[in-house]
Amino acid sequence: MTTRSTGAPPTDEHAKPEQASDDRRPGDRGRWRWPRLEWTVATLGSLLLAVVLTWPTLRHPATTIPGDLGDPTLQAWQVAWSGHALLSDPTNLWNSNTFYPERYTYAYSDTLLGYAPFGMLGSGFEAAVIRYNVLYVLLHALAFLGAYALARQLGANRWGGAFAGIAWAYAPWRLAHSGHLNILSSGGIALALAMLARGHGWSLRHGYRPERRRPGWALAGWLVAAWQISLGFGIGLPLVYFLLAAVLVAAGCYGWSWWRKRERPPFGRRLLLADLGGGAVFGAVTLLLGLVYLRVVDLNPQAERTLDWTKMFSPPLIGFVTAPADSWLWGERHAAAREQLSWPPEMALLPGMTVIGLAAAGLFVSAFPFRHRIALGLGVLGTVLLGLGATLGGDGDPGYLTLSTLLPGWDALRTPGRMMHWTSLLLAVLAAGLVTALAPSSDKASDKASEQPSDQSSAPPSDPLPDQSSPRRWTRMLMPVLLLVPLALVTLEGVNRTPHPTVPRPPAAMQAAPEPMLVLPAGGVGDLTVMLWTTDGFPRVTNGLGGFEPVTQAQTRIAVASFPDAGSVAYLRGIGVRSVLAVPSRAAGTPWEGIEARPVDGLGITREDHDGALVYRL
Repeated sequence: MTTRSTGAPPTDEHAKPEQASDDRRPGDRGRWRWPRLEWTVATLGSLLLAVVLTWPTLRHPATTIPGDLGDPTLQAWQVAWSGHALLSDPTNLWNSNTFYPERYTYAYSDTLLGYAPFGMLGSGFEAAVIRYNVLYVLLHALAFLGAYALARQLGANRWGGAFAGIAWAYAPWRLAHSGHLNILSSGGIALALAMLARGHGWSLRHGYRPERRRPGWALAGWLVAAWQISLGFGIGLPLVYFLLAAVLVAAGCYGWSWWRKRERPPFGRRLLLADLGGGAVFGAVTLLLGLVYLRVVDLNPQAERTLDWTKMFSPPLIGFVTAPADSWLWGERHAAAREQLSWPPEMALLPGMTVIGLAAAGLFVSAFPFRHRIALGLGVLGTVLLGLGATLGGDGDPGYLTLSTLLPGWDALRTPGRMMHWTSLLLAVLAAGLVTALAPSSDKASDKASEQPSDQSSAPPSDPLPDQSSPRRWTRMLMPVLLLVPLALVTLEGVNRTPHPTVPRPPAAMQAAPEPMLVLPAGGVGDLTVMLWTTDGFPRVTNGLGGFEPVTQAQTRIAVASFPDAGSVAYLRGIGVRSVLAVPSRAAGTPWEGIEARPVDGLGITREDHDGALVYRL
């Protein structure tokens, strides 16, 4: 709620700063020109930075893929399948074309369902690879923009926002997950928090300001949070519990204020409706997706993960200052430290030396109030302790394993180190507070223009600056140069050495084989490539690899180890398979090595050779 000076006409020159920045009425030209320019620059800058710091992802986007030929090929198929299914047969979204004849196979791992609109663009194998590479770049841009928006909303200036964006989106630990699109896709977390904070008129620097409530932003925050959940529970479930805890704490504080002051604190009916509506959408998406995964466990009891997984992937404390091998700056320097980690891809968790140092200094010098700095520091400590998993105190109880026994679904989060999403975000915000405090006075003034309370709106202009030779003048001139140093260092820590292997193209024979089909060799990570191959038309295949192996997969692999013979042919016919596609060039070291020399006489099947690939019609 805003007010005007007594007797003042409703003109721009008498408007409060809050009005000037937020109450945008038609004809108010120039009033929000700078915010528009800032976010235009931030968006374009995030895209450019993403292209540069993920290079060479877009050098050959139709033929290579970042990371390896394992999970990236699976996730390229996932995005393609969701788009294809929603356009052609939405009722069978969860019953994908892989793992035939199983059901609910699309939910055998994090689905990335939120990327389905991208899956509707283009078709075929090449489009799937290009789509994946473009998404890989865009998710980094969104992570930067989300952290920038959050830091700005919490009270950081543009320098602090830029630092937080880079520090979070390009933290060294993320390079260990170059093949995990579902883990890297965390930009919606920061963006949702920024929108919710803005919608409720709250920041770290200024606290709760009811005149800055924006119901539309609150609703948008809930919707973005729901979209984030649709990308997967791997990193989405902690967001669910964080928002639930935030709602309970906010409601408690509201009630306490009401009881203590004997008056109703301002909240607003529109904001309440936005929270109820947005929260209902968020809860519905979470519940519906959760029910799908529960159905998968009902059909496949072996899909339920035990705490042994969590214990196996729990990192030691040294992992939090150890960089993955794909880090250009720290990879080789931390090779000895990685040898102490039993599973470096999930245990090399360095958030960045620069952000650690600046965040530590930000506990003492910051634009944020002291109590909020302490809260951020405690948040960092708490998330690190949770990230230790079972290594905390020898058994992780109390700690991460305690949550696994108390919170529904938490036991499925087998990798405690992924709490680093929250640790590095809190570190980035702490560091942004320090950078804001050190920013040049002119930058502070421009950022503070929309933050001043109304009783300062008519304050006289400050005294003119001292002469050109004054220390204050030189400080203002040199500080932007000095602030480039931490920005350069945190950017340097994000430079990658990520491999970009060439993706094998699907054999032409795949188009000639009737479905449902089995592709040999079967089993292992090679099945992920087969899944990607099926994006040319999505034929049903028995191949597949996800977060667990269904019983039928193991049975089929054993039954066809000697294919082609009478037993394997009878088995395949029994489950409805109509053809087998064998690729001898990929069969070395598998039970199907030399399959091209095995006879088919007397089996009642035919064999065709298509450029080195064999099609057996059953």
